[in-house]
Amino acid sequence: MKGNTGPLNAITDVPGVSVGMTTLIQGDGEHAVRTGVTAILPRERSHLLHPCWAGTFAMNGNGELTGCHWINEAGWFNGPILITNTCSLGMAHHGAVRWLIREFPEKMGESQWPLPIIGETFDGWLNDIAGLHVSEQNVLDAIDNAVGGPVREGNVGGGTGMICYEFKGGTGTSSRIVETRAGQFSLGVIVQANHGLRPWLEVCGVPVGLAMPEGRAYEREQGSIIIVLATDAPLTPTQLNRIAKRISIGMGRSGTPSGNGSGDIFLALSTANDPGEVPMAAEISLRALGDAEMDAFFLATVSCVDEAILNALCAAETMTGKRGRVVNAMDTDQLKQLIAARSFV
Repeated sequence: MKGNTGPLNAITDVPGVSVGMTTLIQGDGEHAVRTGVTAILPRERSHLLHPCWAGTFAMNGNGELTGCHWINEAGWFNGPILITNTCSLGMAHHGAVRWLIREFPEKMGESQWPLPIIGETFDGWLNDIAGLHVSEQNVLDAIDNAVGGPVREGNVGGGTGMICYEFKGGTGTSSRIVETRAGQFSLGVIVQANHGLRPWLEVCGVPVGLAMPEGRAYEREQGSIIIVLATDAPLTPTQLNRIAKRISIGMGRSGTPSGNGSGDIFLALSTANDPGEVPMAAEISLRALGDAEMDAFFLATVSCVDEAILNALCAAETMTGKRGRVVNAMDTDQLKQLIAARSFV
C-alpha cells in the first residue's frame, strides 16, 4: 500500500473526527442477532451543526446513503454520519434526528432541520435482519460513545454481521498523510465492507481468492460497501466529488467489478472552511487548494481505501450466525504466503 499512514492509521487521524459503535451479538438459530451501528462525527459535538463541505459518488446504486440529494445540490451537510444494516436504516435516521433534537433543542425544528447521512449494507446472511433488532437507544449510544483515538475493526459496529469476498468482513479504516505544495494534510477512510465474491479477491495484484476456495457463502453477490472519507484539506465540493469518484478505484483494487447487486456508495468530506452554523452569512469565503494538488489526494484515496478493506478482512473473526451459518475469517498466514510467493496452485 502506497503512502505514509497517520499515527493511528484510522479516519480519526483527521483532527476533530471521532467514531462510536454499538455492537449487537445475541442468541443463536433463526433469530441470531449479529448487527450494530457505526457513528462517524466529522466535527466536535458542539460544532456538529456547522456544515462540512462534501461530495458523493455511487459506483453502483443498489443501496442507500440518505442526504445525498442535498449534498449534490448544495455541496454540504451537517450532523453525524451513521452506518448500519439495510432494515435498520430508518431507525438510524430516527435516532440521529432524536440525538440532534436532544443536543440542540433550541435550534432543531426552528432555525435548522435535520437531513442526516445514513448508509446501509445487508447482513441478512448472518443476522436476523427482519427482526429489526437495532433500537433508537443503540443509535444514540453509538453517537454518544464516539471518541477520537484508535478505531476497532472487523466484527464491530455496523460491520458486525457483514461479509467481504465471502470471508468475514465488516469495519475497516486507514489513513494517509498527504504532502502538497501548500502543506501537509490528513486523509482517512472508514469502510463497511460487505461486498464481493471469493474468486474476485486480489491482494497486491495476486488473485488470492482463487487459492482459498473453501467455505464459500454464496454464488451470487448480495452485499454492498459504504465508504466515508474525511480530510482536513481545504477542498471545494467539486474537488470532493472528484475524490469520491476515486474511492471506486481503491475499492476495485481488491478485485470487485462493483456487482449488480451491490450498493457501492461513497461520501468524501472536508472539515476545513467551517462556515459556522446555518443559515450561513450573506457572504462567505472559502480557501481551496489548486487542482494541480489533486493527484496527491487521488493517490492517497486509492491506497487508503484498498488498505481499509484489507484491514476489515484481516481484523474480522469467524462468526456463526442465523440458522447456524458459519462465515470464516480469512487465513492471514496463508494470505502472507500467497503474497510472498506471488503465485498459487
